[in-house]
Amino acid sequence: MFQEKDMVIYGSQSVCEVVSIGPLPMKMAVGNKKQEYYTLRPVYQRDSLVYVPVDNEKIIMRPVISRDEAMDLVNKIPGIKAAWIEKDSEREQEYKKAISSCDPEKLIMIIKTLYKRRQARIEDGKKVTVVDERYFKMAEKQLHEELAYALGMTKEEVGKYIDNCIKKTRSKKEQ
Repeated sequence: MFQEKDMVIYGSQSVCEVVSIGPLPMKMAVGNKKQEYYTLRPVYQRDSLVYVPVDNEKIIMRPVISRDEAMDLVNKIPGIKAAWIEKDSEREQEYKKAISSCDPEKLIMIIKTLYKRRQARIEDGKKVTVVDERYFKMAEKQLHEELAYALGMTKEEVGKYIDNCIKKTRSKKEQ
């Protein structure tokens, strides 16, 4: 069970602070008034609150990765393989599973897959599909928000940070 002030990843809301734990506010209470809820405040949407039943098992809720875990993850990016799936319906199901898993490594796999797919389509003179673009943005948003929080930087700085780390890793291997 999480405690007040814990920082968690909650589904598509990304990084959230546990503001309180208890029953829903009276103006919102419906059904079982003794049901306990986490009240979450998304870090990147400060004006909103999310109420999640404490016993919720449908949507993943986990602690935010630590700074060390974030740095290790970024260093592992070159070794994380893209997943190439030919059938559109199967591909979209993989994207959905990765997004809903809130697993940073799966998000990286999807980002790499979609990046390679985008490059291949552009080389073939085709447009990037709406589905691919939507899932790319969702995966990138989730990953960048968690890394930004864990590394103490803005979401906008994360892409450049990842690029610099990958360049350093490659230059060390070349020496």
